[in-house]
Amino acid sequence: MVVSHRIHVLGRKEDLDAVRLPGKVVIVLDVLFATSTIVAALGHGAPSVIPALDEVAARAEGASRAPGSYVLAGELYAETLPGFAPPTPLALVAHGVAGKHVIYSTTNGTVALQSAGEADHVYAAALLNGVAVVDHVLARHPDRTILILCSGSLGTFNLEDFYGAGYLVELLAERLGEQADFSDAARVARTLFRSGAPVPTLTNCRVGRMMTERGLTHEIAYAAQLSALDVIPRLEAGRIVPA
Repeated sequence: MVVSHRIHVLGRKEDLDAVRLPGKVVIVLDVLFATSTIVAALGHGAPSVIPALDEVAARAEGASRAPGSYVLAGELYAETLPGFAPPTPLALVAHGVAGKHVIYSTTNGTVALQSAGEADHVYAAALLNGVAVVDHVLARHPDRTILILCSGSLGTFNLEDFYGAGYLVELLAERLGEQADFSDAARVARTLFRSGAPVPTLTNCRVGRMMTERGLTHEIAYAAQLSALDVIPRLEAGRIVPA
């Protein structure tokens, strides 16, 4: 296996504007909760997740499908959209996703996935599936630049996404060696990951505190699990399917 990958971390989806995507592999993170929810949905039997830019696009996608074949799920500014299933991992799985396509719209994560679409390969990752995604990318895409994209929050930096990026960098370093070509941002993300355990880190960040106030500590704890699922969500033709 060729191990001459270059590894870089982008702190916000808006940073993609300055990056040439063709030829690269992009791994998108929205730990609380979009990509964690996508991983959970696929891991519990959803055949695909369709990332929508907004509520209007999600409803239009649903209108093109047979009734009962899909679930609409999502949020805007952390509020569940009217008539939609909850956007968090455990709540959506409890709602029922097995055998149903999930049409999913969020404020940041699904927008980031759409924005990365010009890359040669796009994956959704979370703490939940870090090992599965990293091992797949290294095996299938040798000698490619890997961009780890943190979704952020409406143009601002989110600690939990950068922490998740640090976990992926840690896994990459274990496999590629310490002399691999990691950008400074990748090295800082790895340092953040090493600075604290997942549950307190996610609980104490800005979004984590907001979710705690909403009684979602169980969802945070679920999303904080390291590589609990062997799901590899890959964006193909506008939908996310298991690779």
